[in-house]
Amino acid sequence: MPESDAKPDPGTSSAAEDGKTHFGFREVDVDRKAQLVGELFHSVAGNYDLMNDLLSLGAHRLWKRFTASQSGLRPGDSALDVAAGSGDLSRLFAARVGRQGRVVVTDFSAAMLNEGRARLVDAGIVDNASYALTDAESLCFGDEQFHCVCIAFGLRNVTRMDRALADMCRVLKPGGRLLVLEFSKPLLPALDRIYDTYSFQVIPRIARLVAGDETSYRYLVESIRRHPDQETLKGLMLDAGLDHVRVNNLSGGIVALHVGFRY
Repeated sequence: MPESDAKPDPGTSSAAEDGKTHFGFREVDVDRKAQLVGELFHSVAGNYDLMNDLLSLGAHRLWKRFTASQSGLRPGDSALDVAAGSGDLSRLFAARVGRQGRVVVTDFSAAMLNEGRARLVDAGIVDNASYALTDAESLCFGDEQFHCVCIAFGLRNVTRMDRALADMCRVLKPGGRLLVLEFSKPLLPALDRIYDTYSFQVIPRIARLVAGDETSYRYLVESIRRHPDQETLKGLMLDAGLDHVRVNNLSGGIVALHVGFRY
């Protein structure tokens, strides 16, 4: 692996005491990361779904269907989709809660939120969906509002992961569950090596050819490497006030779904 692709030890994605945090493999001021993330997702919004399909070989749709199946949502329930992106999980949640339920679709990026809203409206999801531009670290909702809160492929982009997890726990109803779907640590060393090669050699080239944006996707790859592994994230969720956190490894641990309950 080239020296520039060397992987630093993953942290907890929380802001460091010296006022620095990571943006991919770079160290940046804590107050700067949110702006950089916002600019990045403004850049990738238009190609987001296409690139997800290409880079995951369509597997992200299977991961999201499994996530929705673990939501516990029933007709009439309420769901919050944090960092909802283009709204894939919001659409699955809307089908589960039905017309009497509600799905609140949120994102930190206005460009991504607009993309998600357009796709959901095109899919005919109107009556039971609403939208909010809000930060995962400080959600604009009162306590104990939702039966299920989900964040998919977004937690690694927040500046203070501990705050985001605590705030998502705060807005859960007692007995509700938090779903965290995120890239994680492959379980087999051989798979880890193959994944490294694909991530650092293949993904940037595809991004350059298809989206004309190698830089943004190189950051996304780096952010995956800085994300906590399965057990570390489980510990962070327990510290945030969740109980009975279980880990579901998908695709050999390349992706993991963490499910925690509020009691």
